[in-house]
Amino acid sequence: MTVAEKDTDGHATLGLSGRDHDARRGRARAPRSLGWGRPRLYTGYGREQGLWNTPTKAWWTFGAIVLALAAPFFLSTDLTMLFALAAVYAIGGIGLNLLTGYAGQISLGHAFFVGAGAYTAAVFGGESSSRVWGLGWDMALWLPLSAIIPGLLGLLFAPLASRVRGLYLATLTLALLMLGEHVFREWRSVTGGAGVGRAPATLTLFGADLTATYRIGPLLMTRQVTLYLICLVLLVVLALAARNLARSKVGRSFAAVRDRDIAAEIMGVPLQRTKTLAFALSSAYAGVCGALLSVVIGRISPDRWNLLLSIDFLAIVLIGGMATVSGSLIGAAFVVLLPRLIEETAHLLPFITGQGVSGAGLTVDEFKTVVFGLLIVLFVVLEPRGLFGLWARIRNYFRAWPFSY
Repeated sequence: MTVAEKDTDGHATLGLSGRDHDARRGRARAPRSLGWGRPRLYTGYGREQGLWNTPTKAWWTFGAIVLALAAPFFLSTDLTMLFALAAVYAIGGIGLNLLTGYAGQISLGHAFFVGAGAYTAAVFGGESSSRVWGLGWDMALWLPLSAIIPGLLGLLFAPLASRVRGLYLATLTLALLMLGEHVFREWRSVTGGAGVGRAPATLTLFGADLTATYRIGPLLMTRQVTLYLICLVLLVVLALAARNLARSKVGRSFAAVRDRDIAAEIMGVPLQRTKTLAFALSSAYAGVCGALLSVVIGRISPDRWNLLLSIDFLAIVLIGGMATVSGSLIGAAFVVLLPRLIEETAHLLPFITGQGVSGAGLTVDEFKTVVFGLLIVLFVVLEPRGLFGLWARIRNYFRAWPFSY
């Protein structure tokens, strides 16, 4: 029986037995029919690890980006800002996923680095007054600085965090968050003080005022649309960077430390350097998230960067899916859009009370917290890969149908 056949161009195609000599020499190519959908056969390691290793994945990504770019021109202003907020949370979720999902380092102090990024942007890009510092620099300067300075803070903290793991690491990062809350409340020249806050950085990019309304052909670029597009572009760039990092040598060292850190060290993976790099990268992503979050929400207060914000980012990772960039995107959309969905359907739920209404029942925020808690427990117990894992199960079911495996 022939195990390798030739197509009309004379190129060898792969058979099913795995004994094709052309395939061993790397000259064979898979049939064109296998190029659509998820391929059942890869002809090389590089192809399997490709960023878009199937045409279907590439087309879905391209379609999602085009749809996201067109969305603000058809949505209302509040929905546009809500999606901008989801993009910002996704950046922070990707950063925490690099640390917790890929490198296996549990952190409850992510909100501290988000706050550090917000105040870095506010100091370098905000206006000075008699009460707070501000240099009024361009966005092209304060945005990179909002990643660099939290990243350096992560480098300073990483040697302490890399000495412990598990519950002790979670406790250590929680202590960092509590220390940060105190510093944010007391350093009034930077933060404006508790209960007062300060204005965020100004939106000026290369001299252009991004708060103004511009018309580009038939498109009307309002402040909300411009801000959404900036968040979206940064999300795409940082998501691609994280995906590339995950499939590189550094990403594989993250996974090795996460799975068996002692075995990884014996095999030559530098444990201290890998954990330090994971902390620094995660902190830099958190800093960019904080800078964008400050300009999206407007006035920023030190009370915002607390444990609840860290739990929101942890929920993004656990509900969306650990060790996957796509899961961070899904989780961020879920965490940001769920409260709005609850508000829209509150009249259908008799146990939901309105804001400021006392008595029996739950407010929207309380119900959101309950839902997040239940989902985290369910996903940790039943599906550790979160919503992305559920999608993978459904996809694999239809791929293998009518067979179970």
